[in-house]
Amino acid sequence: MTDAAITPDDARLGDAGGAPDLLSKFDALIAERQALLDTGVRDPFAIVMEKVTSPTEAIISGRRTILLGTYNYMGMTFDPDVVAAGKQALDDYGSGTTGSRVLNGTYQGHRECEEALKDFYGTSSAIVFSTGYQANLGVISTLAGKGDYIILDADSHASIYDGCWLGNAEIVRFRHNSVEDLDKRLGRLPKEAGKLVILEGVYSMLGDIAPLKEMVAVAKKHGAMILCDEAHGMGFFGEHGRGVFEEAGVSDDVDFVVGTFSKSVGTVGGFCVSNHPKFEVLRLVCRPYVFTASLPPSVVATAAASIRKLMHAGEKRAHLWKNSRRLHQGLRDLGFKLGTESAQSAIIAVIFPDQETAVGMWQALLELGLYVNMARPPATPAGMYLLRCSLCAEHSDAQVGEILAMFEQAGRAIGCI
Repeated sequence: MTDAAITPDDARLGDAGGAPDLLSKFDALIAERQALLDTGVRDPFAIVMEKVTSPTEAIISGRRTILLGTYNYMGMTFDPDVVAAGKQALDDYGSGTTGSRVLNGTYQGHRECEEALKDFYGTSSAIVFSTGYQANLGVISTLAGKGDYIILDADSHASIYDGCWLGNAEIVRFRHNSVEDLDKRLGRLPKEAGKLVILEGVYSMLGDIAPLKEMVAVAKKHGAMILCDEAHGMGFFGEHGRGVFEEAGVSDDVDFVVGTFSKSVGTVGGFCVSNHPKFEVLRLVCRPYVFTASLPPSVVATAAASIRKLMHAGEKRAHLWKNSRRLHQGLRDLGFKLGTESAQSAIIAVIFPDQETAVGMWQALLELGLYVNMARPPATPAGMYLLRCSLCAEHSDAQVGEILAMFEQAGRAIGCI
């Protein structure tokens, strides 16, 4: 190798004597994105929060903006006790662990966070991962390997699919939320094979919930173990806020619950809880747990403080449900097409006929002072473009009124209502 500058031609051809650029497979996407930006719209996937002033507001492009596109469902990011716990951990333990959990990366705070999870879920075991993505990647790939079967909803999250592929299990998909199709596909599998059914309490694109009671019964009928991802259900559903599986009354039949700290808990990290007597062996055999650095002490301290406060957050949950029902009904009354017939979660999807309309609506809302998420394939089903609204327990009644007024103004401006 020399120190000569790489020319544009070199970049296209690479170093392998004319071999194609490995990024050339994305040329169509690059061209599509550029064509969209050439129309003068902002990039929906490159927004910068210049300052976040509360769980529900930020400064974007120098102006006050209501946040309706975060997963800060319970508004814990600015909770004084949570913030204080993080500051204290920084003083006591420093900025990071510089090690894996199985080496020098387990501090007292990691154990305290896992104890908080066990208390919250009422389980005998809890393992904390560095992200929610890693929790699914690690647990799924460790539980089900070559010769085993994973049966999952076709609309499952990318982290679930990636966990399947890492473990090299046979993947069997069933139609989204179809109990009948789940039953049929399980019935075709060898009775003696290891089987793991993966379900999600709340699906993140449309905000719809799974019929867990019926699905769990079918899975147990066929002798399968069950993993339930409650990333978007924790804090919001059930008597104790544990998730949709608690509200459905199937806590005793679900073998593993995976979740994240980046939604209702208000920080970053992931976890899995279980009552399985052999569960702790995952600490020795789960590659995404063993071979990655552990969370910084300040992060696990904020997570533990938040989780313990979520045990007593009934009023917050009630207010969040009120916000969800009001916004859902208000958007329907304005004439928008929504992803669900009724408010099923803190997520409300507003569906548009094409990308241009969705982006136009997204930008119009941003210019009025409202940030929402724009979603497109492959994150959504083929041909579906939507704006995803994620409500927070800290959204005031006045803010929900502002949100509805901005949707009406933007919708009329671009002619979609």
